[in-house]
Amino acid sequence: MKVTVSQQQLAHGLSMVSRAVSPRSTLPVLANILVTSDEGRLRLSATNLELAISCWIGAQITEDGAITVPARTFSDLINALPNDNVELTVNHKTQTLNVHCGTSNTDIKGIDAQEFPPMPVPDLSEGISLKVSDFKEMIQQVAFAASSDDARPVLQGVMLTMENENMTMAATDGFRISVRKAALPQSVSAKSTAIIPARALNELARIAQDGNQTITMIIQPNRGQVLFHMKDAELISQLIEGNFPPYDVIIPRSSKTRSTVSTAAFLKACRQAEIIARDGNNVVRLNILPGSTTPGQIEISAQSEETGSSEIVVDANVEGQGLVIAFNVLFLREVLDVVKGASVSLETNTNNTPGLIKPVGDDDFLHVIMPMHLG
Repeated sequence: MKVTVSQQQLAHGLSMVSRAVSPRSTLPVLANILVTSDEGRLRLSATNLELAISCWIGAQITEDGAITVPARTFSDLINALPNDNVELTVNHKTQTLNVHCGTSNTDIKGIDAQEFPPMPVPDLSEGISLKVSDFKEMIQQVAFAASSDDARPVLQGVMLTMENENMTMAATDGFRISVRKAALPQSVSAKSTAIIPARALNELARIAQDGNQTITMIIQPNRGQVLFHMKDAELISQLIEGNFPPYDVIIPRSSKTRSTVSTAAFLKACRQAEIIARDGNNVVRLNILPGSTTPGQIEISAQSEETGSSEIVVDANVEGQGLVIAFNVLFLREVLDVVKGASVSLETNTNNTPGLIKPVGDDDFLHVIMPMHLG
């Protein structure tokens, strides 16, 4: 293989795929990146057998070929090179990659590309096409609510359901539920469900740079995989097996109190309260006060024996009865961070039942938060 490629493009491609490299594996080739020519472009691929990322870079291919080289060594070297063209030459007899740029000349020992796990070739006609910007927004509004607990792998995933012309994504860690709906560009013939690792979706959102591009999603239940294909990148993830909890039954259907508040004001108050609350198990108390002559307000207070106490008041339009309820301020801040609307409604019933957060005027997104004990 003999290839000439821009240092900047190569460095960008390596940063994209490196997140799928296995840091600890009994197979040495999984610590490597596959470098191969592919129909006039340079392809970089990495996998840890659960997640695989590939990207394609424009390059001048003089001679086809392939090799795998240690990810860290190759990435560190390319990042240290000047912004110039880089010549990559493979010596297949010795399985070394020669990297030449300016006055720099380096040989990196590799492993035969034949030892690298085969990457599936997708049939794009079987996929669903989605706009990158829309799908990234869905991921951002849902994936953060997934669990990070290895003991419950099903909760580390996002439940994706497609039926007719609708797609729903949901995630829960047992203390909160985030649900986002969207219309599909075309109707699906049969209902399908898949639990996709939240980590894989977060990586997809990271590498999907151009919001105007389309992304093709292909779910392959028989192989236990989902594949996301873009013009210059591809991500493949193993699906999570198991039964996702029936989150629908937890979502409150009615409320005794509905508080409408500015999203920015509520978020700012939560950020302030978190400074004190983080030393007190992240507990904040919300004293929801309907107004007799004024619309109403929410008093957000936090207390810590070590740090002190804090109280912030935000104006709110409160319909219904007053209530004091406690929430994890981290959960409140994280959901308010991803709400797109200018105003948000908090629907509550009692201090020991879940609260429901929804952007005003947007029925496609909702978030349920379990209350904390009022000490």
